[in-house]
Amino acid sequence: MPTPAEELRATAQKLLEHADAAEAKRPGPWSAGAAGSVISPRDGGVDYVTGHTIPDGPEIARYIALMDPNVGRALADWLDSEAARLTAAVHPDRHETYGAAALAVARALNGDR
Repeated sequence: MPTPAEELRATAQKLLEHADAAEAKRPGPWSAGAAGSVISPRDGGVDYVTGHTIPDGPEIARYIALMDPNVGRALADWLDSEAARLTAAVHPDRHETYGAAALAVARALNGDR
């Protein structure tokens, strides 16, 4: 079983891989477009991130746009910094005190709620 710091680092790496793949397809920052679409900028116009309108409405499109690759990279940086803090902590296994929020985010990203 990985330590909390290892779990944070692995999740940060996974997040960076996904952010880089999304950025390669559609550069950020993303924004919500008309009728529930998600768009990214490009020279002379926009690229549609989703390729289609989000059928459940603009609320979901706004959320997807809010969580663009730049947000993923910022979260990955935070998870890495929390892993470093855990590694340097006097009691690194006490994640309920050190890095609890970061560990909760990592586990949510991994589906381990």
